[in-house]
Amino acid sequence: MSLRINSEAPNFMAQTTQGMISFHDWIGDGWAVLFSHPKDFTPVCTTELGYMAGLKPEFDRRGAKIIGLSVDPVDDHARWAADIEETQGHAVNYPMIGDTDLKVARLYDMLPEGAGETSEGRTAADNATVRAVFVIGPDKKIKAMLIYPMTSGRNFDEVLRLLDSCQLTARHAVATPVNWRPGQDVIIPTSVTDEQARQKYPDGWKTLKPYLRVVAQPQG
Repeated sequence: MSLRINSEAPNFMAQTTQGMISFHDWIGDGWAVLFSHPKDFTPVCTTELGYMAGLKPEFDRRGAKIIGLSVDPVDDHARWAADIEETQGHAVNYPMIGDTDLKVARLYDMLPEGAGETSEGRTAADNATVRAVFVIGPDKKIKAMLIYPMTSGRNFDEVLRLLDSCQLTARHAVATPVNWRPGQDVIIPTSVTDEQARQKYPDGWKTLKPYLRVVAQPQG
């Protein structure tokens, strides 16, 4: 199954470090970020999991749950968590999915169907493509996807910025420009006519080109 933006995020049942979950029920009415790892006790992922634990209050503030995935068993995740806290200074404070049958990795198109039926005996190199981030909306649709190689640590500050953009553009008929940060000006999409824009932005906007109209970020 090939996933795209606006595809429904595949639902699944899985064991996690915080118990069994049904993914869509676990998401509830908010947002979610699912981020995956090719193997426990790998160096780059150790730094990522610790950093994400430190960022969790920021995701909480935005009404977004975070959940990790590795193809190894949940018991291994628990042992790995001790290393993460020791080396990164943050205890893992979100659930980690154990995907020993590779079901979730295949559902989310991170591994080919021929990857086998179990994580046992597999190396991180075998699972190199299990390095993805999915931002999922309250409607259970995929709003954004990022994929990194094993050798490049992910920028989770960027994931937070991306979430801010996705949430803002879901609430308002706007788009965010390059390197946008919350509070900065936004773009009025071409799908919004000038007449519609006048109703929404009575104080006006700046027209750089007919297709490029800039306005202060809407509040709320």
